[in-house]
Amino acid sequence: MSAWIRMIPLEEATGKLKEMYQRVTTPHGTVDNVMKAHSLRPHSMEGHLVLYKNVLHNPENTLPFWFLEVIASCVSMANECDYSLTHHFANARRLINDEDRAEKIWNALRTEKWSAVFEGKELALIKYAHKLTLSVGKMVQNDIENLHQAGCDDGEILEVNQVCAYFNYSNRLLNGLGVTTQGDVIGYYKEKPAEDL
Repeated sequence: MSAWIRMIPLEEATGKLKEMYQRVTTPHGTVDNVMKAHSLRPHSMEGHLVLYKNVLHNPENTLPFWFLEVIASCVSMANECDYSLTHHFANARRLINDEDRAEKIWNALRTEKWSAVFEGKELALIKYAHKLTLSVGKMVQNDIENLHQAGCDDGEILEVNQVCAYFNYSNRLLNGLGVTTQGDVIGYYKEKPAEDL
């Protein structure tokens, strides 16, 4: 079982759901369980898709995609959401394209010793996302001032804020419905062929 609620199989989809399944098909040619979890209400899948694509894959974002995936992983780790963490740290690894650096980042996230691998605005943004995830009621204006002092501009702060907000939404969708990675192809980005590495 890959969720605690019914998920309509692709071969049974009709109408709006069939259309949405076509729209959410990954580069691997599959539909991930995170989207199938919406199958009883395809309109919510549509909203999820728009938010996901714009938060993580919009070329108008200025922070590197690998770093946005690290923020996604930090939030998902804090929320103990294995589904998102599995997918999005796989994405980070593929985009970082340096196994040693990726492993150091993984260990820093796992131990919350972020300064072992990050500094400056990257470190400040990770701390901000972590606090926003676990202590949302304790956010203060000084949290933004600290980001400014670390060299972040308001657009970069907004990008990380939106990744954090999206993953807090998605983590609760996944954990709250018991969605697993069973049957998923892990990660959005395809593995690069060995000759390309």
